[in-house]
Amino acid sequence: MWHGVFIRLAMRCCFLAMGLFGMSAQAAVQHSHAITLRGAPALAEGFRHFNSVNPDAPKGGRLRLDALGTFDSLNGFINKGVAAEGLNRLYDSLTAGSEDEFGTRYGLLAKRIIRDPNDASWVIYELRPEARFSDGHPLRAEDVVFTFETLLSEGAPAYKAYFADIASVTALSPLRVKFRFKHKTNRELPMTVGEIGILPKHYWATREFNRTSLEVPIGSGPYVISDIDPGRRISYARNPDYWARDLNVNRGRYNFDQISYQYYRDGSVAFEGFKANQYDVREENKAKTWATEYNFPAVTDGRVILQRQRHENPAPMQGFAFNTRRTPLNDLAVREALSLAFDFEWANRALFFGAYTRTTSFYANSDLAAQGVPSKAELALLKPWRKQLPAAAFGPAVTPAKSAGDGYDRANLLRAQALLKQAGWHYRDGALRDVAGTPMRLEMLLVQPEFERIVQPLRRNLARLGIDLSIRLLDVAQYIERLRQFDFDLTVTGVPASLSPGNELWSYWGSQSADTPGSGNLVGLKSPAVDALIARITQAKSRDTLVTSVHALDRVLRAQWLLIPQFHIPFFRIARWDFFGLPNDPPRYGLGLDSWWWKGSPNIAQER
Repeated sequence: MWHGVFIRLAMRCCFLAMGLFGMSAQAAVQHSHAITLRGAPALAEGFRHFNSVNPDAPKGGRLRLDALGTFDSLNGFINKGVAAEGLNRLYDSLTAGSEDEFGTRYGLLAKRIIRDPNDASWVIYELRPEARFSDGHPLRAEDVVFTFETLLSEGAPAYKAYFADIASVTALSPLRVKFRFKHKTNRELPMTVGEIGILPKHYWATREFNRTSLEVPIGSGPYVISDIDPGRRISYARNPDYWARDLNVNRGRYNFDQISYQYYRDGSVAFEGFKANQYDVREENKAKTWATEYNFPAVTDGRVILQRQRHENPAPMQGFAFNTRRTPLNDLAVREALSLAFDFEWANRALFFGAYTRTTSFYANSDLAAQGVPSKAELALLKPWRKQLPAAAFGPAVTPAKSAGDGYDRANLLRAQALLKQAGWHYRDGALRDVAGTPMRLEMLLVQPEFERIVQPLRRNLARLGIDLSIRLLDVAQYIERLRQFDFDLTVTGVPASLSPGNELWSYWGSQSADTPGSGNLVGLKSPAVDALIARITQAKSRDTLVTSVHALDRVLRAQWLLIPQFHIPFFRIARWDFFGLPNDPPRYGLGLDSWWWKGSPNIAQER
């Protein structure tokens, strides 16, 4: 996950007593202000601030953002309800990441991180004594223990998959907490545990954790909830007593006195809200809107600024996901045939103004994307699973077929027809039918009306093959619940990509998560080969080993046709009202919104 530049490991080592660690007194361990996957942190101990911030940014003003749908819960850690946007601002984690650096985390709640670089079976986080929750209660090791025990027993399924390798979490003292892991080789997990927001044990002692609630929770982060209009609006106020406001990892960040989220029914209504100055910043994800609709007066007179901000992130794999738990989508030939019916070249020209690049890899726009035929090292990882994997995994990396871009795509539809015949489906009496005469009928589940125009051309091409694809548009709550229960045929999804993939892969692709309601494994993949590759990725000790392992995983996922790949762009499209100051240098891997500051507006009273 959700970052790092990898250079040689050069960190100071110390010796700790055998009684503390249960290790030999001669065992060398590291005491550091940061933790990395591989190599040394880019910022030395005592650094003043992250690179892509203005350390002298003024505090004040407000930031108004948008959200879609509704919310009915202020508990984002469980698999129930629809959590409000922005809840992450309530909670501090043991470490903080920089949007300029992958694979490195710097101490936040933790003053010191203690570990053995040759033994990933444990890590110790030493807390800052000044750490406090927003009610003034000290944050201590018992809160860290409570957080992980609670998330593993009552949290959303993703936590259970992500942290399945945790053996124990123990408070060694009020300010020291030790994580023990089941294996010595999962190199990412000692860093990953530092990324989770820490919950207050004293607050939850009198409350039921695993239920939705609109009761304002207690956290330790830079903001507290100041106002709620259930399902419509939520506002956060900067905590003037925030314990970590002067830490180097926070300097120049969290500058707004108020951050609010206004909820809208769908993206079209939200765009009208932006034009009416109801919120301040919009990250545009529709090429047509960006190309044709940002011509309203506030843009032409300079009150709204349009910018394209490049980034170095690998592109997420956005696509039409197949639920392989269901017939006929459990047939690889059927999935490949359906994929041939999506005419990207026509859609890019006719719908997207040529703005997009076809996504061909689960790690597009990065060196982790598999290219050409497998290397010897990749083949060595794939060969033990030859009988279980599609033959295509051993050849040139699978890529979506190109079309003539004419909207009919006859050549690809003929290929699709041949694959469907191979799978036992034949066109008869106006429909594509199996041997029992049952027609192929599928449903596309959507939550955003804007996607209908993208699905309709796919629907038309499938109809030419005799396949009936219906479109079901749901509200947010219904949509989330159906996905949690895997109650769908196809849906639009996005699988996040990272320059340093690791334990999150278990939730997306691990066999154990396939039947766990609410997991990230929407497609229902169960593959011992994929499980083995994920294990190797999490255990990689060098960048070369990681890249080779991810290449092999990318080949296998692409050869399975688990979804129909869509498209991506290597930059953020941002529209913002001209109320803000921004650092001179944007971050390499993020939008950097938390480092913006309020520049001012003469009409702030009217704009609220």
